[in-house]
Amino acid sequence: MYRIVLNETSYFGAGCRSVIADEVAKRGFKKAFFVTDKDLIKFGVAEKIEQVLNGANIPYEIYSDVKANPTIGNVQRGVEAYKASGADFIIALGGGSSIDTAKAVGIIVNNPEFADVRSLEGVAPTKHRAVPTFAIPTTAGTAAEVTINYVITDEEAKKKMVCVDPNDIPMCSIIDCELMYSMPKGLTAATGMDALTHAIESFITPGAWTMSDMFEYKAIELIAQHLKNAVENGKDEVARSGMAEAQYIAGMGFSNVGLGIVHSMAHPLGAFYDTPHGVANALLLPYVMEYNADSQSRAKYLDIAKAMGVDTAGMSVDEGVKAAIGAVRALSLSIGIPQHLNEIGVKKEDIPALAVAAFNDVCTGGNPRPTSVEDIEKLYHIAFE
Repeated sequence: MYRIVLNETSYFGAGCRSVIADEVAKRGFKKAFFVTDKDLIKFGVAEKIEQVLNGANIPYEIYSDVKANPTIGNVQRGVEAYKASGADFIIALGGGSSIDTAKAVGIIVNNPEFADVRSLEGVAPTKHRAVPTFAIPTTAGTAAEVTINYVITDEEAKKKMVCVDPNDIPMCSIIDCELMYSMPKGLTAATGMDALTHAIESFITPGAWTMSDMFEYKAIELIAQHLKNAVENGKDEVARSGMAEAQYIAGMGFSNVGLGIVHSMAHPLGAFYDTPHGVANALLLPYVMEYNADSQSRAKYLDIAKAMGVDTAGMSVDEGVKAAIGAVRALSLSIGIPQHLNEIGVKKEDIPALAVAAFNDVCTGGNPRPTSVEDIEKLYHIAFE
């Protein structure tokens, strides 16, 4: 048996943020709790949404206490701010950080028995849908606007908590590539490789099936076509639009079939060092692909290579494995992704603790190759230098 959970409504296209006013009016909402981050306010991206709200006389209150790797404290303060605001719906603008914060706030407000944020880790048995949420991504990577997942950092325990809950999925998503034009090259590269990681991991996870394969193959294809151009020319509408679609499509798949140990290994890096999630995934992806090539999903590497633009005619499976990993690594190098953990501040003496945290991560169960703490520790060392 397979299950698929998707948004109720999503809009795509340059300038499509204008539909927010119509959707709010149609649904009868009165006031927005507007979750975003300080940088998006500083650089005028939040203002583009404010213009839509002001133009339609929709009152709102901004909440910008959001970190790059959002914390329990960010969520708790958000819950209190929402309750005090008099709002009846949420608008979340940003990357995964803002949208994940909004998801956790929305869940707790409508399920107060989960006020202890730690109780949401894993698959929490919430009973009520989150506060109605409009999710508007400004990066092309996390796909938080279409997934049933969110990630919150427990700073005290140095742990990223992966929360999985169909009740958190946003009611309406607005994928407007114009809001992504201001992304700097490094962020474009990292979030784009995050989307590629989502696509590849869920393509080879044991839970993959016909519909998820369809999503992920197309996502890989779009990323191979558009990521480098999006990095090199941030205002290339074709490239930005292609990446916006690709990351959403990848999210449709992985949200429903799961991920693997690239994410398991990336999460502790964010918890220990505040490493940007996209950078961690991008760096680890080729190493884990090599490890997972020795699994029941090995034959699918030929499909990955083909989607990456490799001419696979006449290739053996072994050649396909090499080609797929080579194509991913070549794309990563071409857009300036760090290739070794020592380049991003990881300390060798922390690797044993990182490996334990990664093994215990909820994503480990979706890996196509059975693994152990020792295997993951070895992978960290291989990726270190």
